[in-house]
Amino acid sequence: MNALAPAVSRLLLSLARKRGRTKWARRAAAATVLPLLALLSFVPLASATTIERVVSPGGIKAWLVRETAVPLVTVNFAFTGGAAQDPAGKAGTANLMASLLDKGAGDFDANAFQDRLDRKAVQLSFIAGRDHIRGTLRTLAENSDEAFDDLRLALTEPRFDASDVELNRAQILSVLRRQLKSPADLAALRWWQTAFAGHAYGRPVGGTLQSLPTVTIDDLEAYQHRVLARDNLTVAIVGDIDTAAAKTMLDRVFGALPATAQLTPVAPAMPQGLGRRINIDLDVPQTVIDFGGAGIARNDPDFFAAYIVNDILGGGSFTSRLYREVRLKRGLVYSVFDSLLWLNDSAIFFGSTATRADRTDETVGLIAREVRRLAENGPTADELAKAKAYLNSSFVLNLDTSTKVAALLVQLQLDHLGIDYIDRRQQMIAAVTLDDARRVAKRVFGGGLLFTVVGRPAALASAAATAGSGPARVPAALPGAMGGGDGASGELH
Repeated sequence: MNALAPAVSRLLLSLARKRGRTKWARRAAAATVLPLLALLSFVPLASATTIERVVSPGGIKAWLVRETAVPLVTVNFAFTGGAAQDPAGKAGTANLMASLLDKGAGDFDANAFQDRLDRKAVQLSFIAGRDHIRGTLRTLAENSDEAFDDLRLALTEPRFDASDVELNRAQILSVLRRQLKSPADLAALRWWQTAFAGHAYGRPVGGTLQSLPTVTIDDLEAYQHRVLARDNLTVAIVGDIDTAAAKTMLDRVFGALPATAQLTPVAPAMPQGLGRRINIDLDVPQTVIDFGGAGIARNDPDFFAAYIVNDILGGGSFTSRLYREVRLKRGLVYSVFDSLLWLNDSAIFFGSTATRADRTDETVGLIAREVRRLAENGPTADELAKAKAYLNSSFVLNLDTSTKVAALLVQLQLDHLGIDYIDRRQQMIAAVTLDDARRVAKRVFGGGLLFTVVGRPAALASAAATAGSGPARVPAALPGAMGGGDGASGELH
C-alpha cells in the first residue's frame, strides 16, 4: 500500500492542479481528490498508529499522527459549548452561527471566501451539536499555509453579512418545515423533548420555527465570542505535517481566539418519561418507533461491560437480539438498532426502527420484551464471546481514513481516555466477565423505556393493512435527527 500510494497521489495531484474554468469544476476536483488521498493515506494505521502529544509555544495542545505517504493534512477540532449554550428562547443560535463560519471572513465575502477554498481544493466544514461546535479542515500539504489562514479567518473574523445570515436562516427554516412532516424527525424530536423536558438537551439543535427568526446578528457574534475560545478547544492533526509545523499552525490558527470561554453551566440530567409511550398521529405508509432510556457515562468503570451488552441487544450487528427477534424471526422491520450515547451532562441509550402501521403494537411489545429479558437474565457466555470478537475486529474501521482518525482522536481527548487508549482497548474489552455483563445489563437496561411512535392511528392502520405490504424500512436518521447529534456513540470507540 505504501509503495502504491505515492504514485497514485501524484496522479491525483496532477488532476487537482488542472484547475477548471468554473467553480463547479474546482469543487468537483476537491470533492474527488481529497477523499481519495485520505483513503490512501490511512489504510496502514489499522495496525500501527503513533500518536504524539504536541503543545504550541502559546500553550495550545493537540494530538498529532504523522503520515507522509500522501501529501494531505486533516485538522479536526471541537469547542465545548454547542447548542446547550443557545440563549434562552433562541434555540438554533449555535447551529446558525456554525453554518455561517465559512460564508465569508475577514476581507472576503461569501463568494470570495468560497473561491479561495475552491482554488486550493480546501475542504472546510463546521457543525453544531448539543455539546460542541466541531470543525474539520482538509487540505493538500502544499496548500496548507493558505488553508490554515482560511481556517483562522473563519474562526476569528467571520463576517455574518446580513444577506448570508438571511439566506442560511431561510434554508434552515425550510428544513424545519419539512421535518414537521417527517415521521423519523418527529419521533426523535418528541423523544428528546420528553426525556429532557425543561433542559438544554430537550431543545432542537436546529431551533424551531418560532425561535430561529428571533436570532439576530448580535446574537451570532455574542455566541462566537463566548464559545470559540482556547480553553475549551480540543484539536487533532493527521497527515503530512511535522511536529514543528504543527506547533506553529496551532498558534497561527487558534492563537488569536479569546483565552477563556464564557459558558453558562448546564445542569446534569437524567432522561425522564421512562415507562411512557407517546403516540403521534401522522398519515404515512409506515410507523417510526424511537425508544430509549438512561445510559452510562463514558468514564464509568462499568462502561465497557455496558458497551458489550448493548452490542448484544441491538448495537448494529446482524446477530443482535433485536435484529434476530424483530427482523429475522418475524419480518416486522428491515432494520432495528440502538446505541449508547453520552453527552457532557447526561447519558442515554437510544434506538429506532420502522414497521408497517398495523404491526406497531407487536413491534413495540417485542422491543420492550427483549430489553426486559436482557436486563433480567443478562447475556449468554456465547453472546459475550462473539460480541467481544466483533467489537475488537470492527474497531479497525475507525482508522481507515485520515478524517476518521482525526475525529477519533478528538473524541478520545474529549472523553479523557488517554493517549494510549487504542493500545489498551482490547485488554479492557477482554477484562469484562460474564458476571460483569449480567450485573450491568440489569443496571443499564432495567430502568424502563420511553417510546415515541409516529404513524397512522390504529383504525386507519387496520384498514390500510388489507392492501398488504412487506416490512418497513428503518429511516436513515441518527438519534435526535431533528435536534442534531453530538451525543458520542459507542460505535466510535
